[in-house]
Amino acid sequence: MKLKDQVALITGGANGIGKVTAEKFLREGAKVVISDFNEEAGQKAERELAEIGTVKFVHGNVADTEGVKRMVEEAVAAFGRIDILVNNAGITIDGLLTKMDEDSWEKVISVNLTGVFKCTKEVVPLMLEQGSGVILNASSVVGIHGNVGQTNYAATKAGVIGLTKSWAKEFGPKGIRVNAVAPGFIVTDMTAKVPQKILDMMESKTPLRKLGRPEDIAAAYLFLASEDAGFINGTVLSVDGGLVI
Repeated sequence: MKLKDQVALITGGANGIGKVTAEKFLREGAKVVISDFNEEAGQKAERELAEIGTVKFVHGNVADTEGVKRMVEEAVAAFGRIDILVNNAGITIDGLLTKMDEDSWEKVISVNLTGVFKCTKEVVPLMLEQGSGVILNASSVVGIHGNVGQTNYAATKAGVIGLTKSWAKEFGPKGIRVNAVAPGFIVTDMTAKVPQKILDMMESKTPLRKLGRPEDIAAAYLFLASEDAGFINGTVLSVDGGLVI
């Protein structure tokens, strides 16, 4: 088992990529805390994942400082430590720049970028005390290459890459690895909002001629969390079927 006795905290873990990642981590021996702002979905996920391994749901909003503190406190109270942090929580409020209001900008920034900052800032002291840890951040191919109608989302995902590389340099000497995953178009609840003709277009542009699955991203997270990636630090792993080559 690649993550035997490791404790992982996964934000946005109630569904989609987060939930599938939790399942994969559990099957590899980890104890998992899933956090989500959707309490009903989180409790449902906890019940389902409990059939696989040791899991705890913690209600929390990554954009709320006090909520993040409670989330981490509950995780530590349950399992005593945090070895892996997966900053997976994210939202989209798409729109062309000329039609995007400040509220749409601020909401996406607060979750996708500031939320990563807040969660990591709360967890890192524990990892520094342990002398080890892995931080995995959710970026996106649009954070590397941009995308029409996603000014706010692309800005956050580019920002996450900056955080990842800065933290890799800052915490690498302390035994903490920091990496990011940049998914392409993945079939999740988030992409359910995208018109089918856009999804068809993205599929046709992808050399593998298919969209990704949450399992594809979860596998990348598992690799980067494990000792198989023990000498990988500060990288951004694109998982996009070759979309942007």
